[in-house]
Amino acid sequence: MMRPCPRPPCHAGVALTLMLLLGSCATNPATGKREIMLVSEEQEISLGRQEDQRALAAYGEYPDPALQDYVSALGQRVAAKAERPSLPWTFRLADDAAVNAFAAPGGFIYVTRGILAHLDSEAQLVMVLGHEVGHVTARHLAQQISKQQMATLGLGIGMIAVPELQRFGGLGETGLGLLFLKFGRDDEREADSLGLRYSQRLGYDAAEGARAFRMLDQMAQQSEGGRAPGWLSTHPDPGDRYRALVATIRNQGATGDLVQREGYLKRLDGLVFGDDPREGFFRDRTFYHPQMEFRFVLPAGFEGRNTKQAVEAVSAAGDAAVQLTLAKESTAEAAARAFFAEVGGDPRRRDVNGLGGVVGTFEVTSGSTALRGVASFVGYRNKVFRLVGYSRASSFGQYRDALEDAVTSFAPLRESWALKVEPARVDVVVPDRDRTLAQFLERYPSTAKPATIALINQLGDGEVLKAGRQAKRVVGGTGQ
Repeated sequence: MMRPCPRPPCHAGVALTLMLLLGSCATNPATGKREIMLVSEEQEISLGRQEDQRALAAYGEYPDPALQDYVSALGQRVAAKAERPSLPWTFRLADDAAVNAFAAPGGFIYVTRGILAHLDSEAQLVMVLGHEVGHVTARHLAQQISKQQMATLGLGIGMIAVPELQRFGGLGETGLGLLFLKFGRDDEREADSLGLRYSQRLGYDAAEGARAFRMLDQMAQQSEGGRAPGWLSTHPDPGDRYRALVATIRNQGATGDLVQREGYLKRLDGLVFGDDPREGFFRDRTFYHPQMEFRFVLPAGFEGRNTKQAVEAVSAAGDAAVQLTLAKESTAEAAARAFFAEVGGDPRRRDVNGLGGVVGTFEVTSGSTALRGVASFVGYRNKVFRLVGYSRASSFGQYRDALEDAVTSFAPLRESWALKVEPARVDVVVPDRDRTLAQFLERYPSTAKPATIALINQLGDGEVLKAGRQAKRVVGGTGQ
């Protein structure tokens, strides 16, 4: 029987809106529910393409074509078993250390190299991909967008601590608004159920696939307030969901025996593990970028963060910040002209550690907020680097010297140890006999902590690494 469309509360002022809402009610092909939907499939795809460009800018794709092709081909197999085959399904392996997977509207799915390293079989990866496909087929993101439109709320875009600066010279971080909308418990359970459905349709061992959620639960417990898996930002309570999945599998008598562990682990051999120091790292107060061969020094007490788009640092009180980005202009002079034309100030040519640059102070007023700062533009290796330090105007006297020192500390990287740094990588080995974790690490030393090695091998309490069965360790890098 066709169920009636849910009706939002009615009052005279929204009569016309209700007519429009009721006209957009349709049956979801994945869930069978009648839903109000203000976002058409074409709009959903268009939004997804926009988010895909943001995701590529924020993370980039992991530079391993064979592994990219593997994830994409596996994802397409999952999508082929789903209820919306006409979507332009796109599956990407994001170059990010976080243990995460996420979806954008319209069929754009991402898994990180971080979650690949922590999964233990193709069956687990299929379950994760199926879960994200389920969010799309069930139109969970489109539903959230529709609800926001009904509430006359705009899509949220993340900003740095002082958003007033965003319109000046492109400062601030562009947020991935749609990619990190949180799902409710009902949506999560529904996506789990759909992931299980697609996994079964492909013949995979559902119980093995569900172990991915047990790993996420173990990682959350292990973090103890530290860096929890990125999955938790949009996918809460993995432990509860693991137990629910196991109960569902048991009740349904799920069939399927594909695991594909050996082939999966073989593909992970050599995978970058953790943050890649070649793309920049902090040591004490200095940020080093071996690939681009530069360094600069943060003000004392500032906390730094490195992304593919910017290096940012914020004071302990949160009232001052420094940011380094690449300017789009071809010369330091042109970049400085464009920036100071927006904010005013007194820029002057200046030598910055042997490099030609332009440095100047500026002041911006936006509404009731007054900001003051100092900016430098430096040409180096056919690129122009923009360093901006700023605070609220009332605090600028306190921070001025430190901010000016920071934005003029940019220099070529000469230290050979930093230029030669390499990332840690997954190394797949085959134990010669049954070994406890301690015995395994004695025979196969690792640069990651024992708890991390237990986690990526999905070892439970008292379990051993079996003889002749592939296992993962981490080698190289500086330790995790």
